[in-house]
Amino acid sequence: MRRDIRKLGFSKVSKKMKYQLTTEISRNNFAAFVWHGIFLSLASNFSDVHTIIPSMLIKAGGNAILLGLLTTIMIGGSGLMQIVFAGFISNKPNKKNSLLLGINLRIFALFLLGLLLIKSATINNLLLILFIFLLISVFSFSGSFAAVSYVDILGKSILPDKRKKFFSVKQTISSVGVFLSALLVRALLKYFQYPNNYGILFLIAAFFFFVSSLGFWKIVEIETFIRKKHTFPQYLKKIPKEISRNSNLKNYLIIINNLGLAFSFIPFMILFAKKNFGLTYGTVGNILLFKIAGMLIAGLVLYKRSENFEYKKLLYFSLVLGISLPILSLIFSGNLLIYEFIFLLSGVFITAYKIATNGILVEISDNENRATYTGISGAGNILPTVFPLVAGILIATLGYTFTFILISLIVASSFIAINNLRCYLPQPIRS
Repeated sequence: MRRDIRKLGFSKVSKKMKYQLTTEISRNNFAAFVWHGIFLSLASNFSDVHTIIPSMLIKAGGNAILLGLLTTIMIGGSGLMQIVFAGFISNKPNKKNSLLLGINLRIFALFLLGLLLIKSATINNLLLILFIFLLISVFSFSGSFAAVSYVDILGKSILPDKRKKFFSVKQTISSVGVFLSALLVRALLKYFQYPNNYGILFLIAAFFFFVSSLGFWKIVEIETFIRKKHTFPQYLKKIPKEISRNSNLKNYLIIINNLGLAFSFIPFMILFAKKNFGLTYGTVGNILLFKIAGMLIAGLVLYKRSENFEYKKLLYFSLVLGISLPILSLIFSGNLLIYEFIFLLSGVFITAYKIATNGILVEISDNENRATYTGISGAGNILPTVFPLVAGILIATLGYTFTFILISLIVASSFIAINNLRCYLPQPIRS
């Protein structure tokens, strides 16, 4: 056994910490995370939080307020739950089991949702919407549970000088997978009728999530040395100190709140499309394809520049796109072709925003506090949590124009925090 460990590149360092990260372990984990990313990308379109799930709710009879509530749960509420999960997970030196538990719960929720929709003809419509909210909540919250462990394991599993390459490779490969699956999703939406089409989508998503989880079994987790275990109240008390101590964390929280609002805005572009053009399955499929094409283009460009791009400049680029999306939606609300094309820009924004924010979170934290910082970033994501529900009410009362302009102004206010952010370029580590 010990010889096998040596072959894999392990180095025994202490009783407190089992293994030290080496080049061989980093390569092994790099491949495992990429495997997960490939099949996760295939799954993501079948359960896309910006297009498929919102359009499914709308088809089931949901209105602007219900869409706002569901978006709050999917994008904001799941982040808020990270603070609870991080308080529990941060005390664990090994987090692989927590990661697998979270993913398996997501698989279970999607599988049940698929079966529910296929059998929904025999279910009362109000009860159907209630079950949709329940299962999407399980899906979202278990995702946040897994995310805390994912970020922590990722940060200590890949060498610092390989992280940008990983994020770019993962995003590029994922974008290709997402694009191919988008074609299949579009075909299934048009070939089958509601609710069977959505039911089939979620069953396929559950399958791909399962296959993606197999990659995590191959991860060699570096055990984290826990200096002192904290109770949950102690953990909560520690959060304000961490935020005040680390100006980068403070600026990061402002960024994910204000700029992150553009991320949670995208489902409302779907609702706006329904108002202006109707919401045929062809339109949903086209919107999905444009979004994925944007993600693919951005992923390829960033992969080519993975050794040179800076997270801060990527945030500035994301800021311009985030401000533009609501404004362009209003300007071209009468032209379906151009409106669909705007979703290409939304795809570029999603890729740039995700790579930048994920990379920055890993860089401003270390192995000991990364789970805590992930929890803080999730719980601190307050505005994207609350605003979708508020936006649903604002749209219903004051209209789309007022709400969309307000979103652009809030997104623009993140400029100062981006400007104050200090990013560091990791130096190569030689083994």
